[in-house]
Amino acid sequence: MATAVAVPGQHRTVLLHEAVDALVQQRAGVYVDGTYGRGGHSRLILSQLDADGRLIAIDRDPEAIANARDGETRIDDPRFSIHHSRYAAFDELLDELGIAQVDGLLLDIGVSSPQIDDPDRGFSFRFDGPLDMRMDPTRGQSAAEFIATASQERLIEVIRDYGEERFAPALARALLARRAEGRSPTRTGELAALCASVVKTRERGQDPATRTFQALRIAVNGELDELERALAQSLKRLKPGGRLVVISFHSLEDRIVKTFIARHAQEVYDRRVPHATGTPLALKAIARIKPGDDEVAVNPRARSAILRVAERTDAALPQEWRR
Repeated sequence: MATAVAVPGQHRTVLLHEAVDALVQQRAGVYVDGTYGRGGHSRLILSQLDADGRLIAIDRDPEAIANARDGETRIDDPRFSIHHSRYAAFDELLDELGIAQVDGLLLDIGVSSPQIDDPDRGFSFRFDGPLDMRMDPTRGQSAAEFIATASQERLIEVIRDYGEERFAPALARALLARRAEGRSPTRTGELAALCASVVKTRERGQDPATRTFQALRIAVNGELDELERALAQSLKRLKPGGRLVVISFHSLEDRIVKTFIARHAQEVYDRRVPHATGTPLALKAIARIKPGDDEVAVNPRARSAILRVAERTDAALPQEWRR
């Protein structure tokens, strides 16, 4: 049914079979892959669907869209469509497509290997390139522009909260000093060197720039807000029995997913009311999965990944959850 070429060797989809096995419960279902990347999950999802199944893929990166339509990772299948959008806008996209509810939503959060390994995208301190970091380089503010305009308080907040970097105040002061000299960093190499000069101690094996690059990427792309919005939309868009499957790669993302599932999968009782039955549960927690040693050995980037799975129940949503 599907005609597709193999995923290029440099990109390995993390928790591929675990995610798709958890997601696809209806072979004739409608599914959303909110983070297409290079199509590893999408391709396997399609292999699990019958002729009546449908897969709607989304990515905010124009390069991923181009690859899906006419590149190395193209998928030629009438059951498949690819859309250039933020995954947090999947609610509006489903409205445009005339789809009320779906059987599953997959989110593989983070940066793909092709993005990290392309110096022109500016995601990695390992290569010198423009300090960009935007998932969609056609819109929004680059990391260099953010650094050049943010207040000291905002820089501290971002580097401390999104990077969990204890040297955030010192880094913010150093960035402001560079700005005052007319030398605000515009390239990844410049920012990495500044981090190395300020961050004097670091965990073994971790580059001094790791946490700052992570923080700026999250801020520039609004990643945590994006995740929270998509999770909220999943409550009304998933059919009863539909699966929410999320792969995250650092603690901030996983905390959001874990908290969201727990909030909607835990009964809340009003102790003031005798024989109260509790609030109907919108979700049922299904699984928490981490990559095995074999996968980590082949793909070290999988080391920090956590897969969480929840299933939509048939409980009606309280009004305050429908926003």
